[in-house]
Amino acid sequence: MRLTGISAVLILAPIPFMAGATVEGYVQLPESHSAPVIAKRYQIVTRGGVLSTEPPVAVVYLVGSFAKPTSQSTKQVVQKNLTFVPSLLPVQVGSRVEFPSLDDTYHNIFSYSPAKRFDLGRYRPDERPIPSQIFDTPGLVTLRCDIHEHMRGLILVLDTPYFVMTDTDGRFRSRTSFGPLHA
Repeated sequence: MRLTGISAVLILAPIPFMAGATVEGYVQLPESHSAPVIAKRYQIVTRGGVLSTEPPVAVVYLVGSFAKPTSQSTKQVVQKNLTFVPSLLPVQVGSRVEFPSLDDTYHNIFSYSPAKRFDLGRYRPDERPIPSQIFDTPGLVTLRCDIHEHMRGLILVLDTPYFVMTDTDGRFRSRTSFGPLHA
């Protein structure tokens, strides 16, 4: 199956046909129009906006009724050089995300997003175990740091196990075995 451009494609095929399918395509990514954010206090200039990534990338995913995950996966969003790495993290509903810090400074990661509200409190990397959260509601979660106002990150919580990130040119390719669909 091949997708090109920004279009939606619905394919109804028997499961045996889709088993072991390769999905690939191209998404035309918008050019970044975000103005630089300057944090003079930390001598940092970043081009990442509240809801944009630098360089631009996208998440491509299938929509439908899929089996719920049988095991919980754990992913990480690292704080490094006063930024979130990765700046965009797609996860399936029920995933745990850890927030380790590689910076030698305090951070206070929080979100007021409807899909997940939390506040990890102030911490340094050597003070306590790595803080984590379970993301159990689909939606877009915007990450911020209460101490470093320029820090922004995104977690896209998906109700599907079938997703892939594009590269910086908008290309994606995923080979997967589609399991049984549920109504």
